[in-house]
Amino acid sequence: MTDCLFCKMVAGEIQPDVVYENEQVLAFRDLNPQAPTHVLVIPKKHIATLNDLQGEDTALAGALFHAAKEVARIDNIAERGYRTVVNCNAEAGQTVFHLHLHVLGGRPMGWPPG
Repeated sequence: MTDCLFCKMVAGEIQPDVVYENEQVLAFRDLNPQAPTHVLVIPKKHIATLNDLQGEDTALAGALFHAAKEVARIDNIAERGYRTVVNCNAEAGQTVFHLHLHVLGGRPMGWPPG
């Protein structure tokens, strides 16, 4: 996707503040953080929304959650607690249409979330 912001990050055209990376995922700090730790975890493969995941993406979906766990460990919030959020489509708050998982922590989280 030539016009996808997150694909440009994966391609190295835009340099995010990287927290974690492996061959499948990229995790970087959100530019508009909603908590002391707010990191986005994205697959390097372009998938527009959670609805667009295919059966062959099962391992990739697991890699997103493994990366979230690593982000929490790196930012020292794993033991205190953290939240993971995936917004799917505009009504849920998705603004960049490249699947991404938010990792939020470093402060108490309320419920319901919003």
